[in-house]
Amino acid sequence: MKPAYEKPVIKKLHTGLMNKFGRSPAYARKVRRDIDGVAIEDLVAKFGSPLFVYSERTIRQRYRAMHTAFSTRYPNVVFGWSYKTNYLNALCALMHQQGSVAEVVSEMEYDKARALGVPGSKIIFNGPHKSPAALEKAAREGATINLDHLDELNDLEQVAHKLRRHVHVGIRLNLDAGVYPQWSRFGFNLESGQAMEAVKRIKSGGKLVLNGLHCHIGTFIMDATAYARQVAKMVAFGCEVEKAFGFAIESYDIGGGFPSRSQLKGVYLPPEVALPSTDQFAEAITHALSKALRPGDFPKLILESGRALVDEAGYLISTVVASKRLVDGTRAYVADAGVNLLFTANWYKFNIELDREVGGINEHSVIYGPLCMNIDVVDEGTLLPPLTRGTRLIVSPVGAYNHTQSMQFIEYRPASVLIGGTGEVDLIREAEDLGDITRREKLPKRLAVTGGGGK
Repeated sequence: MKPAYEKPVIKKLHTGLMNKFGRSPAYARKVRRDIDGVAIEDLVAKFGSPLFVYSERTIRQRYRAMHTAFSTRYPNVVFGWSYKTNYLNALCALMHQQGSVAEVVSEMEYDKARALGVPGSKIIFNGPHKSPAALEKAAREGATINLDHLDELNDLEQVAHKLRRHVHVGIRLNLDAGVYPQWSRFGFNLESGQAMEAVKRIKSGGKLVLNGLHCHIGTFIMDATAYARQVAKMVAFGCEVEKAFGFAIESYDIGGGFPSRSQLKGVYLPPEVALPSTDQFAEAITHALSKALRPGDFPKLILESGRALVDEAGYLISTVVASKRLVDGTRAYVADAGVNLLFTANWYKFNIELDREVGGINEHSVIYGPLCMNIDVVDEGTLLPPLTRGTRLIVSPVGAYNHTQSMQFIEYRPASVLIGGTGEVDLIREAEDLGDITRREKLPKRLAVTGGGGK
């Protein structure tokens, strides 16, 4: 086939110092022909494009590395898998197989964990909205409930009265750990005295027993010492509570927030330089904990990590469906996956690899998704050689939050597969069709379409 003629474009050449991203043109020439030994083309041929692909090997490696980093430094560590990060059943089951309990933030996620076979006693129930019915279910089943506000405290007291027994609870704190803006929306503030007032309220009510403290200082935390400050404040508060009210604090849940090796927009250093290692986080946290606790006291240290465990295990295979020139001469490509599947493109600059070697001169290019929306931009500026229709783009890391935040908007959501440790490929979620979109809709008979438009 004769190649299509393209009118030449003249663009002003900007010279000077290295660009602020510090990346050479070779950055855009990364080629990935397979994921864990399974060819990209074979995956697309069998399951279609776009396609979410997860590496079981990477997840197990990341889990073992993080668990080892903490458990070799502190003797009583519990991991709570953050369901909201990615609640595909296969990935949740994999995390539970590794030894993690479930950490959920809604009744929907709670029900999902129970349906997967997780007993209530191995569920941590967080979040700002827990209905009275959800609280009763969690209390009956022995879940760990972390209170977020006074209304929830009142609701759980009524549940305890109904059940005619005391209910053990934790409370969520928010505090100044040196991370700004401070996450103050959730829980009871420590410095203002809100948290202590909540403890007094629990004590005076006589129906609840406080035995745990929870605090999540934010997401993608890049400073290990922030966790050290958090832990020191939590333990000091716990000791004060034990002394004043006689409650025994059996666990300190420090939430999640550990970063993955992804490129946060506005951070110009590569992740391997900008981010602390898992060992640095573990050392800062366990050292602060051991320093603050009384000798011989070893309450549970609970971590609710999600992103750091699964993000780098996730890939999205997409296909170039068109190329064009924008009015200013910029090369633009349209891919079959956009922000409907890559919601985190708002905050992260993904690693984009090609499925083949491509010759030609690198050019500043924009990658758009398939949505009829101007905001559907996967990458607003990256160096790419001239790509032809059908070229595969392998986008990573995308294992955290992209699947759970994906939308049934304009396009169907694609299939998801898991590549096992020996190269087996399992379909863990089928691609959607129209039935998934319309299954719960009800069309009134008077609006039934019987033919062409009009009356």
